[in-house]
Amino acid sequence: MLGCGRTPNCPKISKLHWDFSGPLARLYTVFTMLQRCSFSYFAPLHIKSLSWLLWFLLGLQALCPLSGVIAEPLFTPQGPLWQDSNVLCRIYRVELQDQVAPPFWRKVQLAFAEAEEQKADLILIRLNTYGGQVDLADSVRTRLLRSKIPIVVWVDNNAASAGALIALAANRIYMVPSASIGAATVVNQEGTPVPDKYQSYMRATMRATAEARNRNPRLAECMVDPGLGYPGVLDSGKVLTLTSSEAIRWGISDGTAATEEEVLQMLGVRKPEIIQQKLSALDYFLQFLLNPAVSGILILLMLGGIYFELQSPGIGFPLVAALVAAALYFAPLYLEGLATNWEILLFIAGLILIGLEIWIIPGLGWVGALGLAVIFLALVGSMLDNDGWALPSNETGSGGSHLISAVLAVLIPILGLGITFLLWGERMFSQGPLRRLVLNNPPLEPTDAEQWVGLQGITKTRLNPVGKIHIREKTLEAQSEDGWIEAGTRVIVLRKEQNRLYVRKS
Repeated sequence: MLGCGRTPNCPKISKLHWDFSGPLARLYTVFTMLQRCSFSYFAPLHIKSLSWLLWFLLGLQALCPLSGVIAEPLFTPQGPLWQDSNVLCRIYRVELQDQVAPPFWRKVQLAFAEAEEQKADLILIRLNTYGGQVDLADSVRTRLLRSKIPIVVWVDNNAASAGALIALAANRIYMVPSASIGAATVVNQEGTPVPDKYQSYMRATMRATAEARNRNPRLAECMVDPGLGYPGVLDSGKVLTLTSSEAIRWGISDGTAATEEEVLQMLGVRKPEIIQQKLSALDYFLQFLLNPAVSGILILLMLGGIYFELQSPGIGFPLVAALVAAALYFAPLYLEGLATNWEILLFIAGLILIGLEIWIIPGLGWVGALGLAVIFLALVGSMLDNDGWALPSNETGSGGSHLISAVLAVLIPILGLGITFLLWGERMFSQGPLRRLVLNNPPLEPTDAEQWVGLQGITKTRLNPVGKIHIREKTLEAQSEDGWIEAGTRVIVLRKEQNRLYVRKS
């Protein structure tokens, strides 16, 4: 054991050995030790004494040009977690092999609740993920650190980005021979590293997690910040990612295990009772609805249904589709505690405002616009883990970043819907099975196009700007070119294009 022993901050570097490293790494190791010791201990040393020490180290390097002094990690792999191999060990097993997203977090919550109910002695997590949402990964990390049941993570190939944070929170980490762990730099949706304000908090989170589990905090920080570096391990300018053997050498992993049986042997378990997590059909359905892609589709159906209902007033398929999509969207979020009562009530209030615009006070315009704005606010709020009107807590960077992500999650489907209708709307709903979802005119003879120009009719529904008019004892679809026109107004046909009449007030 090497150390001054004079102060509690003095490093105790054990098992110095020769390794193939450069002189800078060797000098760094020694002078880091000197720097962290009490200054008063070295104050009596004369400057010439320090100079002789430097010359001694350089001479040692000259005598051993291919060798160097490298300190083995301060945090070494720990022993078996299960001490009495003759006692039955109840092990709750859960597989986490998806992107860190709401379904991932829900699966963890269900697993821990059932493990505690089953009085499990250990929780074995088979982890294989490239990462995902940092805020949810932090929630998983916190759950692991606060667990009264010891946690074992078996990395089956990947523990990247947010997955590395989750793995570090376990009591023991084992990895398959081909596995890797690290690369936890915080990036945005385009894969670009975010500003240092967020990286700084992630570094602290990784460091605190490593310290809580007696692992090397400096290496945990290097997984986030490429500017740190670690002598003998990683040059500055690179983000740290460790293989299975490297993770063992530097005290991140507790061993290499190709199978779960090998994991149990390293844990000291000889009599295991495996309890496998089994999700019900309802759980799988809720997991499916919580998928971000599915949530985006449901938002499209809601907004698309409202759009068509505004275009063609009346209780029809578009309105029913919007209501069903809204129920499927809010139900899992409400069960998971994300969508609260006020957000659901806010969404209903938006629907009521749109209903007033369609059936009660048509023509005002601002009532429907206010309804759409309220619905937008409800959809955004349902995606935030907020308390009332307050933004989410600043646990992983910024509540504002969560708000921006939620706004984009709602805006992107809206923009996609608008672009789709703009480019292919006419063709999409005039051909194929979707043509039954909108108002259609009886087929008109192409040679009759000119005879409709100048004819007058009566609006049967409000044109905002599309609706129905009664003309020539027929009910046809028409579009106003004179703003919104109320029902019962006399209009004149300006032209006919693609089986649609364009009219204005007569």
